[in-house]
Amino acid sequence: MSTFSPADDWAPEACTLPTVEQPSRVAEFDELFARSLQGVDRVEPTWLRLRLDATAEAAARDLAAREASCCSFFTFAFAAEANGELRLDVTVPPTYVDVLDAFAGRAAKALSA
Repeated sequence: MSTFSPADDWAPEACTLPTVEQPSRVAEFDELFARSLQGVDRVEPTWLRLRLDATAEAAARDLAAREASCCSFFTFAFAAEANGELRLDVTVPPTYVDVLDAFAGRAAKALSA
C-alpha cells in the first residue's frame, strides 16, 4: 500500500467519509490499481475509463459502491469487454472535474509503476 499525503487527496468537502478513513480508502484504490489496472483513458473531462483485469470485478464493485456511498457525485458503471477485461467508467459533474483529475492521476501513476 502506498503512502497518503494531503496532496493526493481527491476528497472534497462533499465527501461524507470521515477524514481519518480517507487515507485507507485511497490505499484501497491504489491496491486495486496496482493489482488489476490494464489501462486508463480520459474520454471527456468528466469521464474516466479504467480497464481492469476481470478477476478484480468483485473487489472493484465493492470499492466503487463504498466510494459512491460517501461521495455521491461519483458515478461508477461496469461492463465486461470482449477481450476479457472489465471496463469501469467513472463520471462526475463538471464541478468535480478536479476530483476526477486527482483520481485519474492516481490510476496513471499506478499504471506507469
